Amino acid sequence: MGKSDEIVVPSFWRLAKRSLDLSRRPCIMGILNVTPDSFSDGSRYLDLDRAEERAHQMVEQGADIVDIGGESTRPNIAPVDADEELRRVIPLVERLAGRIPVPISVDTYKAVVAREALRVGAEIVNDISGLTFDPAMAATVAEADAGLVVMHTRGRPDTMQRDTAYGNLIAEVIDFLRQSVLIAEAAGVSKERIVVDPGIGFAKSVQGNLEILRQLRDVASLQLPILVGTSRKSFIGTILGRNVDERLFGTAATVALAVANGASIIRVHEVREMRDVADMAHAVLHPHAY
Repeated sequence: MGKSDEIVVPSFWRLAKRSLDLSRRPCIMGILNVTPDSFSDGSRYLDLDRAEERAHQMVEQGADIVDIGGESTRPNIAPVDADEELRRVIPLVERLAGRIPVPISVDTYKAVVAREALRVGAEIVNDISGLTFDPAMAATVAEADAGLVVMHTRGRPDTMQRDTAYGNLIAEVIDFLRQSVLIAEAAGVSKERIVVDPGIGFAKSVQGNLEILRQLRDVASLQLPILVGTSRKSFIGTILGRNVDERLFGTAATVALAVANGASIIRVHEVREMRDVADMAHAVLHPHAY
């Protein structure tokens, strides 16, 4: 590939109140689930004080973003209604806004939840549906000048693992994400606010998840920053024969490979450990940055 053909990915991600520098080192997005049924840490942070303590701990461990989710989106899980999701998420966003120095992301595909979270201090909407579940979501993000993550999936969480066969997985993921970006831009979301996520673990087989990691650089053809979330996911457990709380090293391998293959943002449970993994992978690739 000649210099004129090189793919340029933005080095900054514009959010509601600030910009994140993606060139200095990979951003770590810490996962904070306030749900009773998350596949990994269900019910651990339902208590508001405990959830707040965990958010502060993640920041101290090196998180650049805290991603709050009030609905589990693991495979085969029943959906949660908006009122319940609001009850779980909004008090925590409200409490953390201004108290932690990093931006708050809300992991939701419901516009009503996103709107209220943005109103009380969130700066990013992380939409697993790529703006396809709720037609009001794109406008909601645009109105708040928020950052946006659009993710690839096929089907809702309760059905998505029933159809994991693709003719050309990477091409279909890229095309879906391109359409999501067009939806966002049509609603007024500027491209500098958008990050793409290929959706590892969402409507993907074990081999499909591995293929995405191998071919992640192809997703950079969208010329947008890439977020990858592999933390503790079932394909790691399947390959290694490990329970969900025994997947630290498997996750670390996928994080290093994701960074090596172009990911700018890594979504994880173990912040301190994956901060080190991401920084070391980045240092190997960018020796003059250290």
